[in-house]
Amino acid sequence: MCLAVPGKLVDTQDIGDSRVGTVQFGGIKRSVFLDFVPEAKAGDFVLVHVGFALNVLDEEEANRTYALLERIGMLETDDDPDIVAEDEGRIAELSEASDAVH
Repeated sequence: MCLAVPGKLVDTQDIGDSRVGTVQFGGIKRSVFLDFVPEAKAGDFVLVHVGFALNVLDEEEANRTYALLERIGMLETDDDPDIVAEDEGRIAELSEASDAVH
């Protein structure tokens, strides 16, 4: 089973040909690829699956999903250092690959 989770887009940046953003999921922030949602801007809520934002959501839908995840104990509140390091590594690799192409 796959799960996509809504998060609030905090900021965006272009790295080579890719657009990447920081998305906040409750108390957790992750780097996410935004190539599938070119219209997304800081402050929007996006639906994220395996590191890719798939579409933009309204805040009401995002809040309903957060409430459900919290109710079933699936909403974490602090960053896992291993996952943060993995996110930073993915972004660094993408940046290096982009520099090599350009």
